[in-house]
Amino acid sequence: MNRIIKLVLALFLLTTACADLDIPPKNIISDEDLLTNESGMEIYMARMYSNMPFEDFKYMAEWGVEFNSWLGAMGIEGTGEAVNRDGISRAFTSERTPYWGKAFTLLRDANYLIENLPLYEASFPEKMYNHYLGEAYFVRAFVFDAMARRFGGIPLVTKVIQYPASQEALEVPRASEEETWDQVLADFNRAAELLSEESPKSGYANKYVALAFKSEAMLYAGSVAKYNETVSGRLTGFGEKTGVRVIGFAEDRWQAASERYFREAYLAAQEIIKEGGYSLYKKKWAANNPEAQYQNMVDMFSDPESPENIYVKKYAYPTLTHGYDAYSAPFIFKAPLASGTCVTLDFLELYEGFDRYPDGTVKVTTGNTNTAGKYLMYDSPLDFFKNAEPRLRAYVIFPGDRFKGKNIEIRAGVYTGSEPIDPLFNNYTYQTAETRYQHLDAYKQQPKTLYLSPREGSGQDTLIYKGAKMTAAGANGPFYDNGEGCLTGLYGRKWLKDDPSFEAGEGKSDQHFVLMRYAEVLLNAAEAAVELALAGQPSPDGSDLLTVATDNVNLIRERAGASLLSTAITANEEGRNIVRKERRKELALEHKTKWDIRRWRVQHYENRDGFWGEERNKDTFSNNNRYRFRGLYPFFSTGSGKYFFDARFQWVSLKTFEYNVVDYYFSIPGGEVTKSPVIDQQPNR
Repeated sequence: MNRIIKLVLALFLLTTACADLDIPPKNIISDEDLLTNESGMEIYMARMYSNMPFEDFKYMAEWGVEFNSWLGAMGIEGTGEAVNRDGISRAFTSERTPYWGKAFTLLRDANYLIENLPLYEASFPEKMYNHYLGEAYFVRAFVFDAMARRFGGIPLVTKVIQYPASQEALEVPRASEEETWDQVLADFNRAAELLSEESPKSGYANKYVALAFKSEAMLYAGSVAKYNETVSGRLTGFGEKTGVRVIGFAEDRWQAASERYFREAYLAAQEIIKEGGYSLYKKKWAANNPEAQYQNMVDMFSDPESPENIYVKKYAYPTLTHGYDAYSAPFIFKAPLASGTCVTLDFLELYEGFDRYPDGTVKVTTGNTNTAGKYLMYDSPLDFFKNAEPRLRAYVIFPGDRFKGKNIEIRAGVYTGSEPIDPLFNNYTYQTAETRYQHLDAYKQQPKTLYLSPREGSGQDTLIYKGAKMTAAGANGPFYDNGEGCLTGLYGRKWLKDDPSFEAGEGKSDQHFVLMRYAEVLLNAAEAAVELALAGQPSPDGSDLLTVATDNVNLIRERAGASLLSTAITANEEGRNIVRKERRKELALEHKTKWDIRRWRVQHYENRDGFWGEERNKDTFSNNNRYRFRGLYPFFSTGSGKYFFDARFQWVSLKTFEYNVVDYYFSIPGGEVTKSPVIDQQPNR
């Protein structure tokens, strides 16, 4: 009997323990919790979108997708838009955190939703169910696109890989580059089919968001397929482990592939233009009114209700912020740093409104080059820019202009010699770029006629002018041995908060970032149209391709305050470069240009003639694989009380950039190649 009692008691305890173990832990969220209701799906969406590789204020090209706004700056990746005092100002040849591991984590989330949401389809209205599924395809397309730009062919993980599993099941080799872009296309198409026409919640995608990013991705794919062929030896190759063409396109396939991708880019952009309901921002725009056109474009980037915004990354103080103003505002607003985005003269020269030398560069002397004649004199430094495109003024803080209620004093030095004034240097070539103003006899000899600044504050040369003390470099520099001043004589204005009451600081900025806007869609359609016309292809939608390109460019130029094209864009390199140049001008300082000049394959020395979207002698700013950018430096002359400008290579916190053909594709992370029997390194690494 005792044995029977003990056996029953043991069986009871065992049964009770098993029953307890079957109860799900309270701290584990199940599929039923997430995938059966909108609240759960909102959590799932938040997880995916918080890990998206968006390139906004918290993205630094040198660092990669680290979601870090420290040292925030724009256009400093060797694009010619701007330079920066720090080591992050360098050509976009790699990222210290490769976009690889984070990509596959996010792909797993997207794939899991694609595979498991159908199990709970009955939990949602059909439209909402389709939208959530479309979100997963959109995320997957976006991630594959981000990887393809960096690496070419990638492992196309399109299903959830269960763990544990055999090594064969776990290993996914790199697909060919063409297969990769085809998958990007297929996923964007599926997303556009499923997504609602309007985003159900702020921050979600929609049909037109998917089409816009599809258009951008297909432009990249079409360009790579075509312009890899313009690189010496053709930029293509096979992986050693698998024999797959992991970068580039086959000789008998590149042309058809490029035409197909350009066609898809064109059709996606045209669908948005015709049906999306977006328009260029013109709330304050007025014809023949440069001031209104300038203010319109300033407001465009801060207006959350802009009809131009297709997809926006939002911030909110104090919970979700960034620090762009803390690092890129003018020196007088340093909080704690400054001058992170110093625009170059090379960038300024893309725009209209300046007198030019015969070689197309901006004129600063009375002669035909900047070593000939005498300096042109101006009552105010702002007079130099009086005819500049209003768009440029909205993007750049000119010397003497106002920002946050203050005059932005930018000065390289003070000249006290006789007038008219000869050029300060007799050689402005690349080879003499490291010759500084401090090396000039006018500064070194006594009596000196050139006053300069080793650094800000008490370190500056000073002199008495009309009974008052004047500092050589004024309030914002550039300062000779302090890279926080205005390195180039020009500051970036785009994205900065211009409210005088706003006090910048780390983690205090909350302006939104426009990741995709209607102007880019117009330019995508224009570029794809010209590329199709160049290839002799018929219009995919029956519209005249070159008319579409011309009209789209003119819409943007009209809003910008630039002159309209007087003749239609033509199906040749000149016509193509008109569109490229307009793209560089309109989308500057938006993380777009670094990808454009890569996909056009114009950043290495042999192709650098077209580096700016127009023909220019590459030897003026290059020395084989290395190149530099120029600044526009204002000087004050005490003789007349007027200003003159010197155009020369940037010389404070000196930046020299380097780019080689190999850099068009990033290396696959070495650890991934070493541990895997099927992951190939790039053929040329």
